[in-house]
Amino acid sequence: MSHLIKYESVINCPECGEHTQQVMPDDSCQFFFQCPNCDTVLKPEGEDCCVFCSYGSVPCPPVQAS
Repeated sequence: MSHLIKYESVINCPECGEHTQQVMPDDSCQFFFQCPNCDTVLKPEGEDCCVFCSYGSVPCPPVQAS
């Protein structure tokens, strides 16, 4: 059974609550994301590899694949 990778995720800004749909890169992690509403620059939390793993509705493609 193949595992389908999702490439869209909704990033939820913890500062203002803005929800922003983004297309994720398929072969790398995204370390920074600037909220279009409040301009806060988000960075991964703890041991997460990217902003999608910390703030997204779906983890990044490399994490999904593993």
